[in-house]
Amino acid sequence: MTLRRLGQTDIHVSAIAMGCWPITGMTTLHANEADSLNTLRAALDSGINFFDTAYAYGIHGESEQMIGRIMAEYGRDRFVIATKGGLHRVGRGQDYDGRPETIQRECEESLQRLQTDHVELYYLHAWDKQTPIAETAAAIASLIQQGKVRSAGASNLTVAQLQQFHAVCPLTAVQPHFNMLQQEIEADIAPWCRDNGVSLCIYWPLMKGLLAGKLPRDHQFDPADGRAKYPMFQGQEWQKNQDFLDDLKAIASGLEMTVAQLVVAWTIAQPGITAALCGAKRDWQIQETAAAMELVLDDPTLSAIEGALQRRGPTVSRGAV
Repeated sequence: MTLRRLGQTDIHVSAIAMGCWPITGMTTLHANEADSLNTLRAALDSGINFFDTAYAYGIHGESEQMIGRIMAEYGRDRFVIATKGGLHRVGRGQDYDGRPETIQRECEESLQRLQTDHVELYYLHAWDKQTPIAETAAAIASLIQQGKVRSAGASNLTVAQLQQFHAVCPLTAVQPHFNMLQQEIEADIAPWCRDNGVSLCIYWPLMKGLLAGKLPRDHQFDPADGRAKYPMFQGQEWQKNQDFLDDLKAIASGLEMTVAQLVVAWTIAQPGITAALCGAKRDWQIQETAAAMELVLDDPTLSAIEGALQRRGPTVSRGAV
């Protein structure tokens, strides 16, 4: 398996990162610690070295704590860790705080949870409207100087905000949402990243499980399932997406791969995308998506996918932190 260079650094990562939000069970159902730990182990055993977490993943940082436990088992050198600061939990809600003193404190707490003295990538999780981007960027630059962070990232920012950040603290990676049905970043963020040698480490490649093709057309969402609030999972958009998935299922079947593998293989082949964050809370889920790193889609397959996308038409999209 070929690793990919992260930005302009000497850090190299797997094309699939494990997104470590689902293992906390904050917005997903039926997560538990034993399965979550086994999912982290399965990711490593499947060739993934890139793990994406955050200070706010879990009421008490459970995601970072679990990663720390598995790093103690396998060894720190098996891991490239990305975590985030500037967003914290308030009960089951969230609050934004990008002040330098908060970024410093949250990074240090993240390192304690992870049981390490540094992380390879540290993101501003989201913009705090009360704190200038330049001040937050300077705080992350200071963490790099202290040796607690090797490179800087930013998530959920506009291009103008990325430019402000980059002028103070050069960015290595940007993390927006992107998938077959949500390609808005191609209008601005993706070209800016490509022009500036910044990696795109995208989340939602499977659109919160929709593009895995495992939810039937008549699926009824549990009231506690947070996905039901997104337009992609509602009404006519849901039916259009199911029609699109029927097309993908036919393509995947002919190639003897799953729909999820087809979708992820397509995603990590897009120009400028260094890694796709695949969330999982069961070992078989990350094993399935990790297998996409070995797949190469030929031109007829790519043409068939493009045709399916054109038939699907424009989507009603909404991102989220």
